Amino acid sequence: MSTPQPPMPQTAAPNWQAAPGASYPGYTSPIPVKRTHVGHALASEWTKIRSVRSTMWTLGVFVVLVVGIGLATAALVAANTTEGDLAGENPLSFGFFGLLLGIMCVMTLGVLTTASEYGTGMIRTTMTACPSRGRVLAAKGIVFFAVAFTVTFVSSGLVALMDVSMLGDAREPSGSEWLKGTLGVSLYIALLGLLSLVVGSIIRHSAGAITIMIGLLLAPLVIALFMFSESLEDLRQALFEYSIPNQLSVFYAQSLTETGPSGWDPLWIMLGVTAAAFAGAFALLEKRDV
Repeated sequence: MSTPQPPMPQTAAPNWQAAPGASYPGYTSPIPVKRTHVGHALASEWTKIRSVRSTMWTLGVFVVLVVGIGLATAALVAANTTEGDLAGENPLSFGFFGLLLGIMCVMTLGVLTTASEYGTGMIRTTMTACPSRGRVLAAKGIVFFAVAFTVTFVSSGLVALMDVSMLGDAREPSGSEWLKGTLGVSLYIALLGLLSLVVGSIIRHSAGAITIMIGLLLAPLVIALFMFSESLEDLRQALFEYSIPNQLSVFYAQSLTETGPSGWDPLWIMLGVTAAAFAGAFALLEKRDV
């Protein structure tokens, strides 16, 4: 026979324990709960981009290329020309060569801003902290664009000022030429870097995305150089006109062709392409697993 057990006394529930049907009355979390917004995502992405070594290396090399090659080109031209040789020349155009090489640094950083997180697995932590994937991609794009534009604008502006002072025999650039040679090229290169960021988000592989962007930079111009057939003349002309090096040269009125984009057209073309790629990346990001 079993010995009957006395009934256990009922104790009051702790003040943090919820009663049936209640939502934790009397409990206050020691961790402050705040509704997240875009500002938090921007702060997070700014912390990331300024704290990784790849940012300092890529932007450092970019500045060295843009400033170093731009000033070296102007110095070489000034030392090997006589009075009157530069009459009518736009001194800002000598900054083109450094920017053309520096573009690859900006594209590399753009790819790494997104693709590197997939390689390390950090993207899982990012998406856990901010489940809104569109907000994450937008924050990355805003922070990267601001950094790329600022560095490019300062570098190109410094080169422009130095080239004008070193090439005294050249004509004085007009206000429109100053605007396109500093602000215009800075916006164009920042948008190209933003396109690289979006491609990195789509491909999710750093080496693959960088290869695609370098191909986009060089392939059209190289392919056009080897098109000798008359039946391909229209395609050859289009590749020349819309290649990235030619579009960049348009800002200095040094286009490789007499037709094609002119004025501010390259900026609108790059803006449209980047916007379309951004929309595609956002759609894929919402459908894919992290």
